[in-house]
Amino acid sequence: MVKGSNKLVQLIPSYPHLLHFSYATSLSLSLSLSLSLSLSLRSLSETQTERMKGNTNGSQLIPFLCGVGVAIALMVIYQGFINGSHLDQVPAVQMVTRDSPTHEQVHQIIKKDTDQDLAELLQKASMDDKTIIMTAVNYAWTAPNSLFQLFLESFRIGDQIERLLNHMIVVAVDPKALEKCKLVHPYCYLLKVDGVDFTAEKVIDSEDYLKMMWSRNKLQRSILEMGYNFLFTDMDIIWFRNPFKHITMFPHITLSSDWYYGSPDYMWNNANGGFLYVKSTNRTIELYKDWYDLKVYYPGQHEQTVFEKNKNNLTSKHEIQIQFLDTAYIGSLCQPQIDFSKLCTFHANCRIGLRSKLKELRNVLDGWKKFKG
Repeated sequence: MVKGSNKLVQLIPSYPHLLHFSYATSLSLSLSLSLSLSLSLRSLSETQTERMKGNTNGSQLIPFLCGVGVAIALMVIYQGFINGSHLDQVPAVQMVTRDSPTHEQVHQIIKKDTDQDLAELLQKASMDDKTIIMTAVNYAWTAPNSLFQLFLESFRIGDQIERLLNHMIVVAVDPKALEKCKLVHPYCYLLKVDGVDFTAEKVIDSEDYLKMMWSRNKLQRSILEMGYNFLFTDMDIIWFRNPFKHITMFPHITLSSDWYYGSPDYMWNNANGGFLYVKSTNRTIELYKDWYDLKVYYPGQHEQTVFEKNKNNLTSKHEIQIQFLDTAYIGSLCQPQIDFSKLCTFHANCRIGLRSKLKELRNVLDGWKKFKG
């Protein structure tokens, strides 16, 4: 009976109610058989009593037959009970839902949910012209007195720029950083990268560092595809004034320079993607696709280096207008010009290591506080 029941489970995995029906049928048949035997034996007992008066051998046969009938009925009922208890356990192990999603379907569901989360944040944080500010953080940078705290402080003590935080999305590259972000900022987004732990500081050009940079590049393209312009700022940049007044309406892309050579249109200015404004257009989206595809030809190099080496070809192919920002306004440690009457932001580039960057930025921020009195 158990083997037969298992075959039933295998044949009808989508119809578990039939399993309960078979158990109910077994129990019903068992009870019917018991009742029928009892009635038949009772009738036989009455007939034998009439025909065999005074025959003690015949009278002893009646109880024996009754006992046999009851025993058979009880065995049938017991077997049905045992089978029923097995059937109650089988579906949980052997039954498989026919409509279970494949791995690819699960991936698409997760991606759709992630895109919906990002779309909601973009809608809440965007300015009237669908522009958002974005930055990125890992857990190491969220420690007390580290980059995240210094970054937010610069907005609060800057020249009427704290309101710009209302338009900023902080991209956390690990779950711990996301938790920390949500404690101090309303718009935090988790960038998921499979198989990589971004909680600790990443050495520049290490394998994990490169994955982080190229993942950020893909996220930026996704934002463009959703119809939003963005101003990306590295977290090792402190803000003093609103930099948007130095971003004109004509270029598709405006970005900072490690070394600025006197004109925003000179293509030999050294591109730095740490401070990067991009308009959402078909041209910029296609440029981003080609930019990302180039990484296979430059193993071991991050996205900024690849762009710098190919900026002429990329902008020419997609008819992109590009401008570079003067380091007098969008400052950097590569070409420091610290005039607080002009400076809008300051980047701790050309420095390797979190400790070194923090030291330089604290010194500059202290200078700003003194300037402001």
